[in-house]
Amino acid sequence: MSLSHRESWGLLNQFSNELNRMFDPHYQRQQETEENTVASDWVPAVDIKEEQDRFLIHADIPGVDPKNIDIHMENAVLTISGSRRSESTEEHEGYKRQERVRGTFLRRFTLPDTANADKITAKSNHGVLEVSIPKQDKLMPKKITVE
Repeated sequence: MSLSHRESWGLLNQFSNELNRMFDPHYQRQQETEENTVASDWVPAVDIKEEQDRFLIHADIPGVDPKNIDIHMENAVLTISGSRRSESTEEHEGYKRQERVRGTFLRRFTLPDTANADKITAKSNHGVLEVSIPKQDKLMPKKITVE
């Protein structure tokens, strides 16, 4: 006789997840975020700030060469991805230590309608990536004359 482990609530949990996905618009975004985390080797810490004329994103990406960062926008979703690889070797009093930090990262942000995708800029300084997303000029109401 062999013993097998069976999760008694598994089918009910699966059914509940399916219902959440169908009726909760935020559930899909949460799932996408979790999928991005799984697809990444590491996830940079990010600060997001809204100013009067722009949105600012600061991402901590130590050890990432600016040439290895990809930023693009598609369907109101800003994607920041890249990779890093660094090695250090230390020898001291008969022991040797090597450390390697490498891997890819991916972060996605859904931008509001007020974001101006054509004027997004980015710069990297001492391991901090700054992405500036200007807001669109407010459209003035237009008076329509009835003839």
